Parts: sequence; C-alpha cells; structure tokens
Amino acid sequence: MSYIDEIIQQVIEKNPDEPEFHQAVREVLDSIRVIVDANEAQFRRDALLERLVNPERQIKFRVPWIDDQGNAHVNTGYRVQFNSAIGPYKGGLRLHPSVNIGIIKFLGFEQIFKNSLTGLPIGGGKGGSDFDPKGKSDREIMNFCQSFMSELCKYIGADTDVPAGDIGTGAREIGYMFGQYKKLRGLFEGVLTGKGLSYGGSLARTEATGYGLLYITDALLRDHNIDIKGKTVAVSGAGNVAIYAIEKAQQLGAKVVTCSDSTGWIYDAEGIDVALLKEIKEVRRERLTAYKNAKLTSEYHEGRGVWQIKCDIALPCATQNELTLEDAKLLKENGCIAVCEGANMPTTEDATKFLQENGILFIPGKASNAGGVATSALEMSQNSERLSWSFDEVDSKLRGIMENVYANISAAAKKYGMEGNYVAGANIAGFEKVLDAMNAQGIV
Repeated sequence: MSYIDEIIQQVIEKNPDEPEFHQAVREVLDSIRVIVDANEAQFRRDALLERLVNPERQIKFRVPWIDDQGNAHVNTGYRVQFNSAIGPYKGGLRLHPSVNIGIIKFLGFEQIFKNSLTGLPIGGGKGGSDFDPKGKSDREIMNFCQSFMSELCKYIGADTDVPAGDIGTGAREIGYMFGQYKKLRGLFEGVLTGKGLSYGGSLARTEATGYGLLYITDALLRDHNIDIKGKTVAVSGAGNVAIYAIEKAQQLGAKVVTCSDSTGWIYDAEGIDVALLKEIKEVRRERLTAYKNAKLTSEYHEGRGVWQIKCDIALPCATQNELTLEDAKLLKENGCIAVCEGANMPTTEDATKFLQENGILFIPGKASNAGGVATSALEMSQNSERLSWSFDEVDSKLRGIMENVYANISAAAKKYGMEGNYVAGANIAGFEKVLDAMNAQGIV
C-alpha cells in the first residue's frame, strides 16, 4: 500500500463518523500523489503526512448562556488550530446546528491550503459552535457570544490565532465577541477579522469572498477566451458570499437568475434584484418568500432545485456537498461551461469528477473562495500598521490576489502534466508552500 493510501486509511480509522473530514483529506492527498510518490522515503521518515493531517491543537468546550425567558442552555464550542507552518492560525467561526468536530476539522484542513494559495503569511484553523443564531434576539446572541469568547480568548491572539466570520457569524456576532475579548484580555488588537469599520474593520471585507469568487471566475474564463458579459449565472445561497457574488457578477455584465436559502429558492428570469435581496437578508433577516412577495414576476420553490435552471456558469455558495452528481448531470445537459465554488467543498466527490471528465471548467473552493480570508489578512495588516485603506485600494489588492491564485493553480497543474485540472493545481500549489515551511522548521 502506498504512503498516501496508508494515511487515508489511518485518518478514517482514527476519526470515525467524520465523513467530511475524510473527504477533504482524500481529495487533497489524491491530488498530491505525484509529489509524495517522488519523495516517499523522506516523507515517511519525517512522518510528514501524519503531521499534515493531524491538527496541532483541538479545543472543545461548553458554552452556557441564558435566553430571554431566563432559561439556561449549553452549546458546544470548538477551535481546531490545524497548521501554523506559514503563519498564525486563520479561519472562521461557524455558528450552525450542523457543526461538530468533523465539520470543523474538514474546514480547518481545507483552510491550510486556501490560506497558502493567497500568498499571505497565514496558517490554517477553524472553529464554531452548534448554536443556531436564527430566531434568537440580539440579547440572546450577545449572551452566547460573550460566553463563547470567555473560553476561546484563552487560545487566540493577533500573532497566534485570528478567527473571522463564517456561516451564522456576521458583523453583529464578531462585534460581541471582540468586545468580550477586549474586556477579558485588556487588549485592543487585531484578534478578529470582519470587525466593524469603527473599531478596526476593513472596507471591502463584507464583499470580499463574493467579489473574489467573480474575479477568479473571470480570470478562468478569459484564459479560455470566454467573455463573462452576457452569460447567465445560477447561484445558490443567500448569505454574504452569494449576495456579493451576485452583485459583482452583475457588475461584470452577467445575469444572475437564482439564489436560495435553507427552506427554498428563487428563480428570477429578469435577474436577481440585489438591493431587494440585501434588504431581506441583511436588514430584515427574512426568508426568500419575502423576495417573491416583493417581486411578483419571480418564482419561489420549496426545497432545493437551483441547478435545474439553464445557465452558463454555476456558483455554489451555500454549504458543503450541496451540488450532487445528479445536479452536475443537469448542469451539463443545460449547457453549463463553468462551475466555481463559493462555499467550502459544496460539490460532492462524484460530481466534481463528472464535471472534470465532461469538460466543464471547475475551480475548487480552496482557490475560488480565498478572497474572504485574503481580505481578512489585509485587515490584519491594517490593524498592525494602525491604518485604514480605501475601498478601492483593498478591492484592487483583492483582485490582484485572486488573479495570482488562478495563475498559480493553472501553472501547478501544467507543471505536473494535469493542465486544466484546477483541483490538482490548487492542492499542489497550496501544499508546496506548506511543505517548504514544515521542512524548514523541523519535526514540530
């Protein structure tokens, strides 16, 4: 059995009931076989893959909080500090009922390579809780966030671990967490990113993941002599990533016709009304049925079904494993030419393979949604320098980073004889930088 196959088997045996983590490890390790096989003796001697797939630190803690009726609740908090070879741990905090240690490890493992691809000095980490902010009052969310940070603050810092937002964790939650950290640690530092502009946040951070997704999509299409202008785009999700992906796609001249949330999806043949979507999701925090009620020409459908709509470009921006093999077949049948992931691993393994085998351009999330963490790193730089850059300055840096990410993953795929395989290119390009750092720092 090869070294890689041994490690994959070991990961499955040592981390039972964590299918998302198994999937992420298998996808990365399969892509880097060409490097590992050529250096197997050295990598085995140094236990390099064992060190790569095992987090440096896993933190699990209880989070007690009190609701508006005076009842106490207890949730579970997590922080997985996966790899700090190229910089302090960096990765979001996810607040969602689906969160468990396996989900956090999958996200943290992916974050290692995503952060490496940005070219910025940030390592990989992830955290969160099974707390559900939906339906909770501001006071209840504040109570939770303060309790969560009361424990998490012991393990993070501007030069140690810098969390950010993720699903369920927006500006409101980051604000409550930052306030509690500052109170308990007595430090005003760049320990969290995604902060409000009045206390160290960066312009363009809110837009960054969605905008970055379109910058790399545009770079991909231009490299294949395709103009994004006039193309029809299907987007899943209605959170931060989806909203600003829709906005930037429309700015680039495309027409986005779908979005979705956890209960249903919208088809708007005229093009999604971004201002209305922002009002519903960011201000009123309502379901997409409110979009249909406000725009009668649109269609609302319960459940899932975004990928049945005819489109040129598909951008899955909701959650992991949302685009299945059947969805991929529908996209091909309807003439889709490109799929770029806005969420973390939203395409299943078999769907990814199908898309690649059928000539559909495909960029994985570790490359295509790296704009968010890249701009978080830019926020860290601004905090360290006590500066605030303009929106255009941050946006320009973001576009340059995403175009470089595309160039690097394309070059890595070509270098190893896999031209056009951007999954392999992303994993190889991300791995090579981490590998160099790990080798330089010894067995630690």
